[in-house]
Amino acid sequence: MQPGGWLIMLLSVGGVTLFFGWSLFLVLTRKSVDREHMHSTLDEPPDLNTD
Repeated sequence: MQPGGWLIMLLSVGGVTLFFGWSLFLVLTRKSVDREHMHSTLDEPPDLNTD
């Protein structure tokens, strides 16, 4: 592979790895208070409750 190809590949793989690491860091260091406000996509929105 030519040097330009290696450069583009390393930048692409490095960028995705950096983004994954940063996202993982943010998730793992989130305070437990913030986790109480997280909802699943399976939860019903409050405006759909007909009870």
